[in-house]
Amino acid sequence: MKIAVIGQSLFGQEVYKELRKDGHTIVGVFTIPDKDGKADPLATEAEKDGVAVFKFPRWRVKGQAIPEVVAQYEATGAELNVLPFCSQFIPMEVIDWPKQGSIIYHPSLLPRHRGASAINWTLIHGDKKGGFTVFWADDGLDTGPILLQRECDVEPNDTVNTIYKRFLYPEGVKGTVDAVRLIAEGKAPRITQPKEGATYECIQKKDNAKIDWNQSAEALHNWIRGNDKVPGAWAEVDGQKVTFYGSTMDNGTAANGQPLEIPGASRPGIVTKAGLVLFGNDGKTLLVKNLQFEDGKMIAAAQYFSSGSSAAVELTEEERTFAEQMRAVWQSILSNVSHIEDSTDFFKSGAASMDVVRLVEEVKLRAGSCQLQNEDVYMNCTFQDFIQKCVRKLRGEDDEEELVVDYVEKSANNLTIKMPHQLFINGEFVDAEGGKTYKTINPTDGTAICDVSLAQISDVDKAVAAAKEAFEEGEWGRMNPRDRGRLIYKLADLMEEYQEELATIEAIDSGAVYTLALKTHVGMSIQTFRYFAGWCDKIQGSTIPINQARPNRNLTFTKKEPIGVCAIVIPWNYPLMMLAWKTAACLAAGNVVVLKPAQVTPLTALKFAELAARAGLPKGVVNILPGSGALVGQRLSDHPDVRKLGFTGSTEIGKHIMKSCAVSNVKKVSLELGGKSPLIIFDDCDMDKAVRMGMSSVFFNKGENCIAAGRLFVEETIHDQFVKRVVEEIKKMKIGDPLDRSTDHGPQNHKAHLDKLVEYCQTGIKEGATLVCGGKQVQRPGFFFEPTLFTDVQDHMYIAIEESFGPVMIISKFKSGEVDDVLRRANATEYGLASGVFTRDISKALYVSEKLNAGTVFVNTYNKTDVAAPFGGFKQSGFGKDLGQDALNEYLKTKAVTIEY
Repeated sequence: MKIAVIGQSLFGQEVYKELRKDGHTIVGVFTIPDKDGKADPLATEAEKDGVAVFKFPRWRVKGQAIPEVVAQYEATGAELNVLPFCSQFIPMEVIDWPKQGSIIYHPSLLPRHRGASAINWTLIHGDKKGGFTVFWADDGLDTGPILLQRECDVEPNDTVNTIYKRFLYPEGVKGTVDAVRLIAEGKAPRITQPKEGATYECIQKKDNAKIDWNQSAEALHNWIRGNDKVPGAWAEVDGQKVTFYGSTMDNGTAANGQPLEIPGASRPGIVTKAGLVLFGNDGKTLLVKNLQFEDGKMIAAAQYFSSGSSAAVELTEEERTFAEQMRAVWQSILSNVSHIEDSTDFFKSGAASMDVVRLVEEVKLRAGSCQLQNEDVYMNCTFQDFIQKCVRKLRGEDDEEELVVDYVEKSANNLTIKMPHQLFINGEFVDAEGGKTYKTINPTDGTAICDVSLAQISDVDKAVAAAKEAFEEGEWGRMNPRDRGRLIYKLADLMEEYQEELATIEAIDSGAVYTLALKTHVGMSIQTFRYFAGWCDKIQGSTIPINQARPNRNLTFTKKEPIGVCAIVIPWNYPLMMLAWKTAACLAAGNVVVLKPAQVTPLTALKFAELAARAGLPKGVVNILPGSGALVGQRLSDHPDVRKLGFTGSTEIGKHIMKSCAVSNVKKVSLELGGKSPLIIFDDCDMDKAVRMGMSSVFFNKGENCIAAGRLFVEETIHDQFVKRVVEEIKKMKIGDPLDRSTDHGPQNHKAHLDKLVEYCQTGIKEGATLVCGGKQVQRPGFFFEPTLFTDVQDHMYIAIEESFGPVMIISKFKSGEVDDVLRRANATEYGLASGVFTRDISKALYVSEKLNAGTVFVNTYNKTDVAAPFGGFKQSGFGKDLGQDALNEYLKTKAVTIEY
């Protein structure tokens, strides 16, 4: 069809482009005149394509169409008018002229919310459903027949911006183009708008956006978000007009802070660490994140009394001299600016990252005691704010807010260990909703270590919101990658400083033998953060040669970008190390984290949260939520603002998480699941090494090891000798207190797991496997299980198929020379996490490693993981990688950019 596009904005531009892709002829684009010498995006796009563009300042005068304007329009020969977004009044002579008529996009479900501020009123009225209508144009009252409607859920904390970006813009473009298709096919309906439910509201402007405080908290929240960002809901505070942004319904923010009198409000507001708490006339609360003053300055609401416009410090004579020196520095850097005003913006004036480094160094030269950081410049980018920041630092008034930790202290391992036990959300340790707690148990003796806060769904929502804000609005998202790497490296240094305490906590909370905890649980965690700290400034895309569309040229390049809010759910066997494997890569990629540790082992994760805060990671970047998988894990899987979930755990739960992530918002998922890793030992092996490493492959970390050798295949010629040697080694193992340096074998992690191990071994005995040793609980306090050995295990047996996740060695023999047969048996499992082979024959080793269907193959060794080597499984052992460069890709998205020149 021949179409006239009448409108403006990026929305109009996208509709125009899609209509051209559909093969329609755009005979004219009618848009607004240039503003400050800059054309509207719709006009720019059309002019590039050589389409006629008309920029009429108006279409009518005193209610009458301007004949010359109408004549120019009619000359285009349009068969249909499409008005994607139009701020001008179009006369009916134009609306009715095409043979197909005119259609218009409206961002509400008509007949509800007619008028120009439809999105605002959808939110102000607290509608649960929103959407858009494409209707046949009328005389401007939005009463024409409906052609097409599409709806969406309105989320409790949606703003005009979020609902527009999430649905009204992308789906509105598609819907408008679909409406044109229906017209072209002769299938477009004309449905008379019902009278029931019809509303028409005024245009929202600043003068009518004043807040009426005599309302419920929900109504106040709806009014503020319905006017966010334009025109902005406002009220008088301290004699000046203050605009409120970033409202959320408050579910129990601790109202500890400084009261703020607000004329007309039922109660004074409270400036807290989380923001400004406001009260409705029903006693309920809402939380506002940001405030803007009449001079345009915007601050975090939490900083009202410290950084508001009234809080500017008065400079001394010496400080004024320093300020003028710095004004001269700014002038030398911003040579394109004629004069540095207090309002001059460093970055809007053209400064780059190198200029930030120079500015920080210039400050040090003139005031050595002012330890300015790069991020201080980014957060205080006008000259006035920059000077205020410097002066506060010089006066010692800008110290970091002290981290408040309610420790549980215990004496253990010749140390006084200090353990946080509350949730960690937005840089603070806080109680769970309702003060709910549970007891975490020491598996060595079965006694309670302490009460730990038990996260609820509302706590998950708070943590995700804090993470989202840190990613989208906070300094983490703006931080130079190298600075981000320095913070992560500083965190690793702190972990090393506290490594004995971390290892002790790990031992008493998970049962890990202290020496192993120190070397592996904690030691490898430190290595992991250091390794990924080095990757921060090495994440890069590539340039790609593409076919040239002559006469123009094209450049295509890719960018690796962080995903955003990432959820991480980890198991109980390596509490700190599993945290490190996922979190280090996630943070290095520039993401933010909400992590759920295993409910039975939360303590090192909470200690890690403390160290992350002390290392200087901004608030909201790391959030730790101890709690149940059914509640916390499920909510993270379902949450619409979580864009990636990394999980280590059972295959059964992994499948459930994958389904939830798909149904909710198609989250990116990586899964490291169960395993039944085969270890093949040939008769030409180094027997001493095979026995030593075979023992380690099963009994390392008391068998609570995802890559443990779940089944050993031993060549028949050495089978009996190998079994005899293993029994001798098992007898030497010392079972006992994990804090005792001579202990080889500590307690299982928790009672339920111990009971499953007993049941597992009983099943093996019933099926006819030979129990050589072990197979039962140790008769002592705690959750100890004997190192166990089964032989004569047949392929059909339960213990040959399912993993024990405990200290149980399963041995089957295979006939000499039958390499392919033992490979078939080794691969006859739904798991594929790890595998191993012992042989002196390099050809055989390479052949077997090629044929084994597992993510990791160990040759003449076992359990040798390294931070630089990718780790992950095949089949029902999951997908995705931890560690190595591959792990970064799990937390990055690739964007392709093509430029024509």
